[in-house]
Amino acid sequence: MHERAQHSLKALQSFLDTPLTAHLHGELDQGAAESLLTLFNDTVKDVPAYPAFLAAQGADAGSVRHLTDFQNLPLMTKQNYMRAYPLAQRCRGGRLDNNDMLAVSSGSTGAPTVWPRTMAQELDIAFRFEQVFNAFRAQERSTLAVVCFALGTWVGGMFTAACCRYLALKGYPLTVVTPGNKKDEIFRAVRELGPQFEQIVLLGYPPFIKDVIDSGRAQDIDWPRYQAKLVFAGEVFSEEWRDLVCERIGASDPRYASASLYGTADGGVLGNETPLSIALRQFFAARPALAREVFGESRLPTLVQYDPRSRYFELHDDNTLVVSGDNGVPLLRYHIADKGGLITYDEMRAIARKAACPAFDELEGNDAPPLPFVYLFGRADFTVSYFGANIYPENISVGLDQAELRDWVSGKFVLQVIETEDRNEALCILVELLPGVGADESKSERIGETILAQLRRLNSEFAHYVPNEYQTPRITLKSSGDPDWFPVGVKHRYTRPNKN
Repeated sequence: MHERAQHSLKALQSFLDTPLTAHLHGELDQGAAESLLTLFNDTVKDVPAYPAFLAAQGADAGSVRHLTDFQNLPLMTKQNYMRAYPLAQRCRGGRLDNNDMLAVSSGSTGAPTVWPRTMAQELDIAFRFEQVFNAFRAQERSTLAVVCFALGTWVGGMFTAACCRYLALKGYPLTVVTPGNKKDEIFRAVRELGPQFEQIVLLGYPPFIKDVIDSGRAQDIDWPRYQAKLVFAGEVFSEEWRDLVCERIGASDPRYASASLYGTADGGVLGNETPLSIALRQFFAARPALAREVFGESRLPTLVQYDPRSRYFELHDDNTLVVSGDNGVPLLRYHIADKGGLITYDEMRAIARKAACPAFDELEGNDAPPLPFVYLFGRADFTVSYFGANIYPENISVGLDQAELRDWVSGKFVLQVIETEDRNEALCILVELLPGVGADESKSERIGETILAQLRRLNSEFAHYVPNEYQTPRITLKSSGDPDWFPVGVKHRYTRPNKN
């Protein structure tokens, strides 16, 4: 048997033979250190670019014997490693064809970056999907997984489909269908195939999944009939938003009907929500002052648990995340540049108990795996400054997700600070209406009042820095799918450059 086939077969057999409970409750700290040092040594030996990178950075690979030595190695970045060395030289054996699959991402510069991977690396990530599907009881319920991520060279759709198929191979009564981000195809799959399963799972980008749910309701799709569950990736959302979409699919307990993945093209799925992390986030969402104390900002981050044996996180001194993990291009202290932080399982349990949060006491076993937490905020470049206060899109989202506005707005908006005719600043928010909903002054006023109330509640900088007479936002309502502000089929941006 070919060496590559042997490696793939060994990885598949290990995944199929390892129960999720045994995997989650294995030795974490020692296992993480051993996995990390093994990955480091293998990368030094097999990946031509990495020892060259270390030499260029003045680092001695031979001095790394312990975890503390590893933590002193230079950080990888896109600039100093991914763009500095040819793709093949960043792969094992200096060969791109040692990998099975390629994904392409475009960063802030628009220049594409290719991220290769193998089946073995997908199987490592499949444990993250298994955690999520276990929370949905997919091990005992026939389940139709509807992949609603865009298909093609982007990482989300193809990676998700592969990991779901691995769960089916493991014995889950799970069947995968891949309509991608084509709503008509999604609806056809739900109508024709959904009744043959005990539940369906929609997997996709949060705003698109909400659009699918709302558009389906308009076409008389009875989501509760299908016992629908939801898996998201790619965007921070509010707990009010989660409650809304779960309500519309008829799910009474969002902890067991939804989950968000922390996924990137370069690192795969780095962590996932669990019933425990969702319960904690729900608790923090209702207590903004405590959330600011724990997470350090006036916005609620995504909160997930991660396996340090698979993806090892460190925190850089500017509160950005550094990750290490095996990929087609191995990542060793890769500065992923997401703003966030790390909290151990024991630290989080102590925080919860001090705050009288019952999450750890109510949940146990796979619902509360003893894994550490990583939290991350939305992109910093989506923030606007107004009278010295940082205003985050997440603050606005909470306002639009309130019950009194749900029948009017889609949840999409564009946040701007504009200069008025008299050269003052004004906070301007363009809001997308749901299909069939018309704009009028009373809606604009109500939306502005609701957003303002949540801004004052959540953002202490806004409440104290911005003079009262400048706090009320200017609301402009736009029709669903407005081509200038809310074009269909394009990833939405929640801020735009300031306009006079």
